[in-house]
Amino acid sequence: MSYRIFTDTSANLSTDTTEALGITVVPLSYILNGEEYMCTDTRKFDGAGYYGAIRKHASVNTSQVNPFRFEEYMEPALQAGDDILYVGMSSGISGSFASAKMAIEQLKAKYPERDLRAVDTLSASLAEGIVVLKAVEYVKAGMDIDEIERKLNELSYSICQIFMVDDLMHLRRTGRLSNAVALAGSVLQIKPLLIGDEQGKIVCIKKERGRRRAIEGLAKVYEKYVVNAGEHIVGIAHADCAEDAEHLAARLREIAPPKDILIECYEPVTGAHVGPDTLALFFVGKPGFRSDR
Repeated sequence: MSYRIFTDTSANLSTDTTEALGITVVPLSYILNGEEYMCTDTRKFDGAGYYGAIRKHASVNTSQVNPFRFEEYMEPALQAGDDILYVGMSSGISGSFASAKMAIEQLKAKYPERDLRAVDTLSASLAEGIVVLKAVEYVKAGMDIDEIERKLNELSYSICQIFMVDDLMHLRRTGRLSNAVALAGSVLQIKPLLIGDEQGKIVCIKKERGRRRAIEGLAKVYEKYVVNAGEHIVGIAHADCAEDAEHLAARLREIAPPKDILIECYEPVTGAHVGPDTLALFFVGKPGFRSDR
């Protein structure tokens, strides 16, 4: 069987990367000042302009992708005789994975001779992206699909995803955080460190006062939980704060140099929820990270 790797915009991988590796990206959408945009090419995304507009109080939101879009992108692969491995955003923070699953069930009925699999990464951004890259590696190595699925599920659970946001009201506005927590944090200039828990939902594990202390807090979490750093890629996503991303990368290299550090500007869909100046860190860590609070 020949498996085609699919993911979505939230994986935060550049178009250059996905094209080079043969990954099909199902585009997600965002709405800026009432106009809907579909994320089809990262080379056309102006991160500074987008997050600058949000800083000036532009209206921004996202809409759940429907199953038909997944069918539209997946069906040509099935018609060409390929099987499908979809590696998607956490079902705990978005309905996109449910839409993908619905599409897959419809396509299975239409193409019973083909194999379609879906892996819930329990994450978004480069945590999801790291799992996608590993899926490509496993498929190219000719690994059995059941083994690939098992290893990707294990990896999804072992990836630590921790981030700090500059303004909690963005997470409150889009329903990812309670109003009381968001308001208190914004008034007191508290920068919470947030993680994805066992269900892939966002929870707070620590609170820091001030941005520099919060960034160092990310580094300290890495120091505490990282395992076999030299064997794995680390991801850093930033919402138009590239200097902070580079500073964090330098700290990680001092603590435990990883195999590589992938730095990307937050794509606009996830970025609509976390807001400008968010900084996120993704790495393979010790068991229990998601529940150790």
